[in-house]
Amino acid sequence: MTLLEQQDALKRAIVRGEDATLVSGLLRIYQQAYTARLVAALRDNFGVLPQVLGDDAFGTLALAYIEAHPSQRPSIRWFGHRLPEFMASRDDLVPHPALVDLARMEWALRSAFDATDAEPLTADELTAVPAGAWPALVFAPLPSVQLLAVAWNVGPVWRALQGTHAPNLPEPQALEHTLLIWRQGLDTRWRALDDGAARLLRCALNGKSFADLCALAASEVGDEQAALHAASALRGWIADGLIRR
Repeated sequence: MTLLEQQDALKRAIVRGEDATLVSGLLRIYQQAYTARLVAALRDNFGVLPQVLGDDAFGTLALAYIEAHPSQRPSIRWFGHRLPEFMASRDDLVPHPALVDLARMEWALRSAFDATDAEPLTADELTAVPAGAWPALVFAPLPSVQLLAVAWNVGPVWRALQGTHAPNLPEPQALEHTLLIWRQGLDTRWRALDDGAARLLRCALNGKSFADLCALAASEVGDEQAALHAASALRGWIADGLIRR
């Protein structure tokens, strides 16, 4: 073989585990090290999930995922983006359906941390907008802002395992709700939203105008309080650094 053919065969043997004329004890070490590094990347990208599953169960899940979805990108930072989807299809590897939502939450938090920087809108800048321009105002979110619909109350489990191995984890409860996930400075943040708050924020994130927000608010709090309700929500979004300048 030419050098290029040898290099390609070596890559396929290491990454895909294919048989090759280069098979040797050294190659098997490379194969094992490559797989072990991908498993370690999944542990890093999903910090809480391995704690909940335990080392053996998470290792089994990771190996199955690596076989089903080999790494396709140069950076292992993005390895694992399909893990929640994969978990949803493998009941044999996932002992509780809440773990799928936990994985989705963790990936969203990691994605928020790496999102592009942008300057947030300030309250003073918004105050300077003429009153007549308000109905047509459209608000763009910072790149890190995400709304994640979940079916289980996984927040308490995630919080319990921050920086420690909690001996008694709270049992996940079925609860359809929305998580707001974003980055403020260098810190990733999240909180659960009630249905009304989630609908209003989603309306804004979908590019609707302030007049549209007021119309949506009117359906929940009435016409008289609609503008005040929408403005109050907007002030909260700005205070949290969700809206882009």
